[in-house]
Amino acid sequence: MEIKYSFVIPVYNRPQEIEELLQSFLAMKKTVGYEIIIVEDGSTISSEDVVSKYKNQLSIQYFKKENSGPGDSRNYGMARARSPYFIILDSDVILPSHYLQTVDKQLTSHPLDCFGGPDAALATFTPLQKAINYTMTSMLTTGGIRGKNKSVKAYEPRSFNMGLSQAAFESTGGFGRIHPGEDPDLVLRLKKQGFSIGFIEKAFVYHKRRISWSKFYTQVNKFGKVRPILNQWHPKSKNIAFWFPSFFVAASLLSLILTLVGLYVPILLLGFYLLILFLHASFLEKSVRVGTYVLCAVFIQFYGYGLGFIKASFLLKNKSKTPEQLFPNLFFNS
Repeated sequence: MEIKYSFVIPVYNRPQEIEELLQSFLAMKKTVGYEIIIVEDGSTISSEDVVSKYKNQLSIQYFKKENSGPGDSRNYGMARARSPYFIILDSDVILPSHYLQTVDKQLTSHPLDCFGGPDAALATFTPLQKAINYTMTSMLTTGGIRGKNKSVKAYEPRSFNMGLSQAAFESTGGFGRIHPGEDPDLVLRLKKQGFSIGFIEKAFVYHKRRISWSKFYTQVNKFGKVRPILNQWHPKSKNIAFWFPSFFVAASLLSLILTLVGLYVPILLLGFYLLILFLHASFLEKSVRVGTYVLCAVFIQFYGYGLGFIKASFLLKNKSKTPEQLFPNLFFNS
């Protein structure tokens, strides 16, 4: 069968994730030809033994390279792919059985140079994973930025679940050195060059984040720092939605201060918003525990992102230093 799609998956010290992902490939309906390209990005815990178990069942190319970050590793894999279309996945996702069938049907009827799909949670995920998935994807928290038909801003595919045509890759050179943020940066460069970009709602993946509260804060704080850099590189991408977490930080702190002078309406409004989140998450996940975790996740997400966004926005006004000089931990040397 002719290879139509190449799945490109960078991995760093996560053989257990690759095992689960490859298992989901075995369960996926094979309606078109595809290959899997796994790029070991300087791991000290190799996935080679896991990958070798599946080579007789799946078409897999496995490469090892020195650590240079996920963006460069995706470029490395795409440069060695044998198909006209690449599908980029994070190693911590699991594919539903209909995934490739859904993608191929959409691209056959409405071709796209770049697409993205949403992330979802399996019933077997932990309460923490479900709570963070809700917080990262709900219209009530992120406004659908990560993948909804109705969003507060133009959709930008994310590299945990992202498709890219060979032509788009060759024209742009693929992902840049910044991380996180390499995916919206690529999408914004694609837009400037006139490539078609779209959202495939049913092409979702189960995103099994290996995460803790502290890791979640670090992640969203980096997201917040990256966005002002992207706004500087791509001024037309600026959107008021990126300020929402910072507004939440300011409004929640102000509501607490106002209670000291007897003004309780703002804190009551904040409480009402949190109650809606709690009830909605508890209902969707059929778990009060998940609903409770969501309240913690929302504060971590908004404060982490909001404070990172404010810090980066302030420091970037210092024209004497580049983003790389101000935030060296956000850039990989390729």
